[in-house]
Amino acid sequence: MSRELTHEIALSASHVSKTFGEGDDLVTVIEDLHLEIRTGEITCLVGPSGVGKTTLLRVLSGLTAPTSGEVSLAGSPVTGPVEQIAVVFQDYRGSLLPWMRIAQNVAFPLEGRGVPKAERLRSAEKALDVVGLGDSGDRYPWQLSGGMQQRVAIARALAYEAPMLLMDEPFGSLDAQTRFDLEDLVLRLRDEVGMSVVLVTHDIDEAVYLGDRIVVLGGRPSRIVDDVDVALGRKRTQLTTRADPEYVRLRTHVLELIQRHALVQSA
Repeated sequence: MSRELTHEIALSASHVSKTFGEGDDLVTVIEDLHLEIRTGEITCLVGPSGVGKTTLLRVLSGLTAPTSGEVSLAGSPVTGPVEQIAVVFQDYRGSLLPWMRIAQNVAFPLEGRGVPKAERLRSAEKALDVVGLGDSGDRYPWQLSGGMQQRVAIARALAYEAPMLLMDEPFGSLDAQTRFDLEDLVLRLRDEVGMSVVLVTHDIDEAVYLGDRIVVLGGRPSRIVDDVDVALGRKRTQLTTRADPEYVRLRTHVLELIQRHALVQSA
């Protein structure tokens, strides 16, 4: 399977709504939302707590069906989990099988495709090299730090050769330096592997540093209140990019939007 999607619009949501419950307990989280994810970009989803960012990510991934509307990948409807989309969650510990060695964990999803064992392990080794864990394939998850375990989760997506990577607060529980290292890894995946990435984050600095676009959600039900293009160039570094006046301006703009809509929600 090619890593390149052939459409400029890699993933799209059209008239998507999502409700939970029924009768008097019916809650509409997302209503009539439109979103297009472009190929080869990092799109960050931000907004006040409880606005439905994770729900939207699950709908985009096919893990949760929309109540109405349609999600499509490269023009084809997404009606459930698909091979072209990999998902990395914040709980990296729960995503790894503790009785399997690291290389086996990375190779495991390929078994469902019927890929021969030797080929699965070769793919796992290559993916671990990309994320800087080429010498850790024989270790167990419990022998790795939190940041290394999250790298393993990302390596699994690489081995699976999914051109679309969806990430839900993947670095939220990690220390600052590990978070910076993994942010830079995501930028490398976009540039060197050609992955399209959708990232849910509460960290505005992270969204501005990583994003080619920042989609700000607000309201109840949730809607897109702004779609911000990030004009910081493709080559970014933790020190120089975060000191750029445009970075500061974007950070302030996004923070003001989130605070404004957080106040509306709590009113």
